[in-house]
Amino acid sequence: MTLTAPRGKKRLPSNNGAETQEEVKMKKTVFLGALTVAGFAASVASASTLDDVKARGHLNCGVTTGLVGFAAPDANGVWEGFDVAICRAVAAAVFGSGDAVEFVPTTGETRFTALASGEIDMLARNTTWTMSRDTDLKFDFTGVNYYDGQGFMVPKALGVASAKDLDGATICIQTGTTTELNLADYFRSNNIAYQPVPIQTNAEAQQQYLAGACDVYTTDASGLAATRATFEAPADHVLLPEIISKEPLGPLVRHGDNEWGDIVMWTQNALIAAEEMGITSTNIAELSAAPTNNPEINRILGTEGELGAMIGLSADWAKNAIAASGNYGEIFEKNIGENTPIGLARGLNAQWTNGGLQYSAPFR
Repeated sequence: MTLTAPRGKKRLPSNNGAETQEEVKMKKTVFLGALTVAGFAASVASASTLDDVKARGHLNCGVTTGLVGFAAPDANGVWEGFDVAICRAVAAAVFGSGDAVEFVPTTGETRFTALASGEIDMLARNTTWTMSRDTDLKFDFTGVNYYDGQGFMVPKALGVASAKDLDGATICIQTGTTTELNLADYFRSNNIAYQPVPIQTNAEAQQQYLAGACDVYTTDASGLAATRATFEAPADHVLLPEIISKEPLGPLVRHGDNEWGDIVMWTQNALIAAEEMGITSTNIAELSAAPTNNPEINRILGTEGELGAMIGLSADWAKNAIAASGNYGEIFEKNIGENTPIGLARGLNAQWTNGGLQYSAPFR
């Protein structure tokens, strides 16, 4: 099926393998943004983030402007979600409380400047680990908390069964994200045309999509599922079968402060390892009351060894991190799992023992 562009919208011609002005513009924007971010990062790289966080009395954690299930304030203004949980875990590792954190909403375009400039101490905002972000932008990704891929959502009434049926479609897409170039590459390689409708936030994308300003919304498949779950009639919208990219999402910190990077990385590892070892929010107090017969559980909970001292934290840092929101599996199931409106299966995000990719390095 070939879509007809909405009235007032011009259908783009096929580019037959040549770069369009939009693609050139996107590349220039990414390049100039990289220069700005790299400049900020160089100016704060020598600072000790842990010292700054302790002196301030709380963690500043960058999150999305609002994506239900991942990061959004509840009716009382309290932030909750899958990404919020890693922020709270890091805060608990440092301060003993998951409440010692301020959440800073960021867009796809502002998130990297906020991190590089020191406005935030870490970013936990469905951000894809790529080589250019790791090297050119001078950031360190501390692991993958969600293995994802880019997908497409369309109204069921369009009768579209495949992304290859979207020739001439108008597509809502967040600027400053990997989805821009992924989309351009996919349509170019399949010799089909589209018209981008640039948006800044997921809320704006939802509004534009539901208003009919675009035929399609594209972003990470998990984000599409989260967005659809907020619709009055979710069943009226379908996620197309194509996943057109690899999107390993995870927290990131600035280059040049390995000690802080270790804290964020090993906090996430603690949540993953806790699930594997059977440490939960309900039994953690009992397991940490005295050493168990499992040395790795003891080392994680601080009843054996000195792992906390190795990263400048107390012996019970990991215990506090796990207790803040639960282990990785608990966090997943509570916020985005199959029994939530978002309804995501574990899939690649299952433990390695269950055929997934979630796997912590050993605590020893």
